[in-house]
Amino acid sequence: MNEKVIKTQSIYEGRVVKLALLDVELPDGKHSKRELVRHPGAVAIVALDAEQNVLLVRQFRIAAGKVLCEIPAGTLEPGEAPLICAERELQEETGYRPGKIEAMGGLYVAPGYTTEYIHLFLATELHESRLDADADEFIEVDRVPLRDAVAMIERGDIVDGKSIAGLLRVARMRGV
Repeated sequence: MNEKVIKTQSIYEGRVVKLALLDVELPDGKHSKRELVRHPGAVAIVALDAEQNVLLVRQFRIAAGKVLCEIPAGTLEPGEAPLICAERELQEETGYRPGKIEAMGGLYVAPGYTTEYIHLFLATELHESRLDADADEFIEVDRVPLRDAVAMIERGDIVDGKSIAGLLRVARMRGV
């Protein structure tokens, strides 16, 4: 079932992603091409307050062409541990630091063409602690009961894959 990479051609190297064209040998010996977006990985955090409200962020997403409602998330810095990134991103995007944070696995965003893997975390025991947001991010924070966040998924108000996965995982853990 494995494909063997014969040749890699770098097409583009940006601030976050790199695009490569791969020549591969298929399991039957034939050759094909694959386009691959290399990504350093990311984190996404379901942040629950003491009343079981979820912190959601709203921001414009250029690929979607509209404002999306999501769980806080961000890209790993080179050599950064996912847990450290999750704590930093939660502070930058929501102004809260978790007293407790636990890993919940993760997911590949679109393994057909990108290496991006998102580490999911559950953050609780939240304390106000703001870090400066990234200069190019404009974010609004909403506080929504976990049950309502699940309803937002069902209505199609939350359409972001990492948010759907994280929220549904926490809802199942919490019996919602």
